[in-house]
Amino acid sequence: MLGGILVWYSLQKTPIETLIVYFKNVNYLWIGLGVFLGILSHISRAYRWKFMIEPMGYTLRFPNSLMAVFSAYLINYTIPRAGEVSRATILTNYEGVPFEKGFGTIVAERVADALVMFLIVIITFFLEFDFIYNFLFADVNFKKQWLFLMLFVTILFGLYVLFKKGEHPLILKLKAFFMGFLEGALSIFKMKKKWSFIAHTLFIWVMYVMMFYVTTFSLDAISNLPFSAVLIGFIAAGFSIALTNGGIGAYPLAIYAAFSIFGVAEAPSLAFGWIMWTSQTIMLVVLGGVSLILLPFFNKFNPKH
Repeated sequence: MLGGILVWYSLQKTPIETLIVYFKNVNYLWIGLGVFLGILSHISRAYRWKFMIEPMGYTLRFPNSLMAVFSAYLINYTIPRAGEVSRATILTNYEGVPFEKGFGTIVAERVADALVMFLIVIITFFLEFDFIYNFLFADVNFKKQWLFLMLFVTILFGLYVLFKKGEHPLILKLKAFFMGFLEGALSIFKMKKKWSFIAHTLFIWVMYVMMFYVTTFSLDAISNLPFSAVLIGFIAAGFSIALTNGGIGAYPLAIYAAFSIFGVAEAPSLAFGWIMWTSQTIMLVVLGGVSLILLPFFNKFNPKH
């Protein structure tokens, strides 16, 4: 429902007739390259999964891994996070990996991805520190800046004390979550092929960023944005995916909000958001649908021994 509301709001800001004009005039060679880079990232993700399954004594066949990954993306467009459950279920049905173990590897993957996303946020902050600082604090006097700093430190200290001493069930659950998050992150370094896992993780995210970056060249109005500005748009778009199923409605608005900081007009920003979201969605729907169809046939003629 939220996605539908955001789609309506986006089309109120830029009518569909205007978007159609942008879609007609866009350079589809750059979009095709972006889709290709996206596919490479998903192939790498499927291969990376093998490194997490092997230490548990199971061998994951690559075709099943790849089709499970694409199927999960497609299913996530229907029910949020249902894709992760279906991915672990596919692993159980066709590879004999217990559901809880397969699902645990997917959670650990998410930990690794979250760490890389956090690293991208930090890098972007340093690349655009002056711009971000001036944008946030240009009209704030020196005393207010110190007030913000003291408030920030006080909040951090309060949270530390709360988590250190708090015994409320909710606090205990949050502590357990963060400890599990940390344990999952550190477990990556205990893998037999940890460096291969880390290399694939970095490759996946480099492909994500480059997929977004090269697609900006498809639209003249935003083709000259600095790379650091593109990173801010990428981060905003990434977080929008968690807001609605597959980022529907939220994705173009997030990009518009990010690019507007750099003076990009409303129409091309929203148009690019829709172009980017549509191209990736079509790719995932097509490959996800094909994967769901092929999975039973592949495993019927290539049974697990």
